[in-house]
Amino acid sequence: MSEGKRGGDRGVDEDLIQGVNQGVIQGANEGLNPGANSRPAFPFAALVAQAPLQQALLLAAIDPGLGGVLVTGPRGTAKSTAARALAELLPQGQLVNLPLGASEDRLIGTLDIETVLRDGAVRFSPGLLAKAHRGVLYVDEVNLLPDSLVDALLDAAASGVNTIERDGVSHSHDASFVLVGTMNPEEGELRPQLIDRFGLMVELQNCFEPQVRQQIVKARLAFDLDPQGFRASHAPRQALYVERIRAARATLPQLPFDDAVHARVSALCIDAAVDGLRADLVMLRAARALAALEQAAAVTAEHVDRVAEAVLVHRRHQRENPASNEAHEADAGWQGQGGDESDRRRESSSPASGASSSSSTGAGMSSVGANSNGGASEADWGYLPPEPAGTTQVKGVIPLSVKKR
Repeated sequence: MSEGKRGGDRGVDEDLIQGVNQGVIQGANEGLNPGANSRPAFPFAALVAQAPLQQALLLAAIDPGLGGVLVTGPRGTAKSTAARALAELLPQGQLVNLPLGASEDRLIGTLDIETVLRDGAVRFSPGLLAKAHRGVLYVDEVNLLPDSLVDALLDAAASGVNTIERDGVSHSHDASFVLVGTMNPEEGELRPQLIDRFGLMVELQNCFEPQVRQQIVKARLAFDLDPQGFRASHAPRQALYVERIRAARATLPQLPFDDAVHARVSALCIDAAVDGLRADLVMLRAARALAALEQAAAVTAEHVDRVAEAVLVHRRHQRENPASNEAHEADAGWQGQGGDESDRRRESSSPASGASSSSSTGAGMSSVGANSNGGASEADWGYLPPEPAGTTQVKGVIPLSVKKR
């Protein structure tokens, strides 16, 4: 970014900082989190050691059509904290939570069919998707939601439109929101068909670096001790994020893709053995959003590489190696040939029917001698010849009568 551009941003940032400070003070005095209607939110700019998650959330905020962000990780890794912090950076700052027990009508809204039949007018009661328009729809433990609700969520997040149909009557409304779903893999997984429809995915891990852990804990303690002062200290950086998102949304449609970018996307998706073409489309849109965030003149292969992991981590499959398959088939064929040869050897070395036990023993001994003298071929490697076995005298058996036979 040029110095002139940065200087212009400073002038804009001063006004934004004042606005953010007013919102912080008012929210703290009222005990509300702007956009979340709850306690004050931890500032997005104050997140520590969460660069991949912050990038994914910013890209989804710039282009909600990406399909949302799925955040996985163990408990206590700031999944919900980051989602609530993102809402403050959006124009309306609206954060809508989808509870696990919500019904489909509560999510997409309802139509009053009686009013349609009586008055000929559609009476629509908005659901959570309508309330989340231009904001953030947050779903905690999305893996525990019914599949039908997850389907409706992902459809609206990708298309930006929510459609309700009841008894031949339909109604549609805009529903452009940033979908953020969090889950703990220990509590269950999403079906592959659903997890693939999330545009981006970030896997969080426990932090085992002492200095980073201390920095995270100190920031949290400072926020809990004085939320108003902590948020005011990060207001300049918060205002910069707000301005960058606004500028990126305005620049987004103007950024083109060249052949080199398309070639890089195709190569990465083929190497990951993804299903379908959704990964290609999402990767292109994510790379364009990143270029817009950085105010780049065009989308480059570097932008593609920086977003590739978030696009492919939940879509990557293990590719089959043709060479290993051929070797496995050849090995299986050799084992089958060796088994047939062994069967033929056993049949040739078995005693003829009707021979006495002594002749059977002699045949076995002659077979042992033949093998020990090197008469066996290389194909019989590992084949064990029959061993002689002695006979055992058994007691007499009482014969059955003719009828019982």
